[in-house]
Amino acid sequence: MKHTSRAKRVRGIVAGVATVALLASACGGDDADDTDDVEVDEPADDAEEDDAELEEDEPDDDEPDDDADEDEDAEAAAGDGDFDIVLIPGVTGDEFYVSMECGALEAAEELGATLDVQGAPEFSPTEQIPILESVIASGPDAILIAPTDVDALQAPLQEAVDAGIEVVLVDTTLSDPSLAVSQIGSDNHEGGRMAAEAVGELMGGEGAAMVVNVTPGISTTDARGEGFEEGLEELYPDITFLGQEYSDNEPAQAAEIVSATLAAEPELSGIFGANLFSAEGAATGIRQEGRDDVSIVGFDAGPAQIEQLREGLVQALIVQQPLDIGRQGVEQAVAALTGEETTPEIGTGFVTATIDNLDDDDVAEFLYRAEC
Repeated sequence: MKHTSRAKRVRGIVAGVATVALLASACGGDDADDTDDVEVDEPADDAEEDDAELEEDEPDDDEPDDDADEDEDAEAAAGDGDFDIVLIPGVTGDEFYVSMECGALEAAEELGATLDVQGAPEFSPTEQIPILESVIASGPDAILIAPTDVDALQAPLQEAVDAGIEVVLVDTTLSDPSLAVSQIGSDNHEGGRMAAEAVGELMGGEGAAMVVNVTPGISTTDARGEGFEEGLEELYPDITFLGQEYSDNEPAQAAEIVSATLAAEPELSGIFGANLFSAEGAATGIRQEGRDDVSIVGFDAGPAQIEQLREGLVQALIVQQPLDIGRQGVEQAVAALTGEETTPEIGTGFVTATIDNLDDDDVAEFLYRAEC
């Protein structure tokens, strides 16, 4: 699939060509008027001298034209960069999206693009849509966005495409992602299965387990929950699955959910926290209840979760690669803007972090950043 640059750039080029043509026409008219004053019966010696001067002024075909090379270099440099790209994360303050921003900034600097980041303090389509509409009105060349709802963001992003803005989906997706030049993210269903494998092993294959999730309708976390349930049923049929509860991305609410579930289901011994705040809140709830026999597997690896892993409050983390998602998002946007081929769907991998491998190079490089 190939995508061309925005329509407004094409209109600019056409206008420029027309202007050059008009100037050339005007210069030709002046030359024609001047020829009326030239005397035809010019002495032969003067003509020979003029021929000699012309021969001296003509460039040697074998010698490089430095001026032409400089013009070509300038045109190439202008085409290589100066693209305005805006990243709209799912929420601000989340180390996953901070890490994604860091990767996007690194790629933008390498490719000569300008990156701006605008996001909402809550993971909510109600908060995100006005930001997206404001960004569209500013007319950037491309938008990288983590949609906060698979359906609610469909129409606003179609407006961006209709305005000639290239769209790249990062982390989350849409019900119909075909409007984007590329979508980049983790295989969250597989990540959920990996979490089920880790939880089941920590539980010894028996007991009761639950999922603390975010909000229904988010493509990534929905897939994690589904993958966990399927993986648990397949790998550990003797574990009772208590279902999913939703914390609205609030650690305090996740803590309350876990406390209430422990009171109602004392056999609970395994929890999967489907994102950073869910796992963080689950660990807080267990600590508040004074239980040390409940295993938690989190999804993501922010500084707070790493500290909880070191303290033993969380036993394992399923770690994504947000820096890579950010880098590839910018790369795909620039490819679309320069008319190069883009990749419609790109999947990034995971690693499972435990206290035993946390400091290994092949795990430590994927731990999330609190700032760039």
